[in-house]
Amino acid sequence: MDKIRRTHQLSIVLFVLLLIFILCIPPVCSEYYADINISVDGSGFVSIEGRTNHPNLLVDNSELYTYKSQSFWLLNITKNEVFSDYIYSLTLPQGSTINYIRSSGFRGIEEKSGSLVITGSGGNESLSIVVQYQLNERSLDFNVLIVLGVLIFVLIVFLVFFVIQSKKKKLVGPVKKSDYVISFRGLTERQKQIMNLLIEVKRPLTQIEIEKELGIPKSAVSRNVHSLELKGLVEIEKVGMSNFIRLKKP
Repeated sequence: MDKIRRTHQLSIVLFVLLLIFILCIPPVCSEYYADINISVDGSGFVSIEGRTNHPNLLVDNSELYTYKSQSFWLLNITKNEVFSDYIYSLTLPQGSTINYIRSSGFRGIEEKSGSLVITGSGGNESLSIVVQYQLNERSLDFNVLIVLGVLIFVLIVFLVFFVIQSKKKKLVGPVKKSDYVISFRGLTERQKQIMNLLIEVKRPLTQIEIEKELGIPKSAVSRNVHSLELKGLVEIEKVGMSNFIRLKKP
């Protein structure tokens, strides 16, 4: 009886061990699947998104899968585990040129919106995508040139605006004449023009000379000169048949 009991106990133990072994097999030997989109930017950052049960496949802006040597970039996404089913789409940066490619389930390369797109699918094998590529420096510099062009345009607009404002300030005054200052505050544009002309020529002018120099009608010159006289900025001196207008000294 003892021998039969021991045999029965041993059978139970073996059964339990076998059951534990069977339950542990699926996690160890489980197969993975993947339906993913891979994108690489100009700085080598990789993003992988989509559906997969692999714990370490999906990443966001990672440098884990890329390496740069001089002007060559190497992308290596290799998972040695068995994938029962996989499909992928890999988009390289704009301006890329492929020098070498080794990829499981490789289907082809096409161009979309200026970027090379590598596609592949397969099953019952490991997932491996190895691509060596270069970036067209002209394509990279194009964006830089656009930014520089915008900055130069903004600078030109600013300079033009600054020059216009500077000219306006010259017209508005105050203007220094010898040892005293003439304020243009409250003057009209024509009155400012008359004052600037008298300051520039540094001598009395007749109304006819002012009309010719500024292209202002006679009546307008007379009216504005009279207004300037009332404001104490000019003096009118009658010499013969002509009226001479000069700046009034303080």
